[in-house]
Amino acid sequence: MANHKSSIKRARQSQERRLRNRMVKTRVKNVTKATRAAVAENPADALAQFKAAQSTIAKAAKKGVIHKRTAARKISRLARQINAANR
Repeated sequence: MANHKSSIKRARQSQERRLRNRMVKTRVKNVTKATRAAVAENPADALAQFKAAQSTIAKAAKKGVIHKRTAARKISRLARQINAANR
């Protein structure tokens, strides 16, 4: 456990960031899952779901929660699924 005033503050800040990052990561997972489900059910309407997912993933990368290349890879994979389903 932290003993110094500065280390107590750092521990508190780390905890707050961890919880905030966890919420963002969960949101990314949920929109990804919803987009995949939309592609499976109705590929024509999945594009709107993809736009929302793309925005959420990009915001997570912008905030530094996930790496920018990880975000690009996730967006790319979703786009490939949508394009394959709409053929």
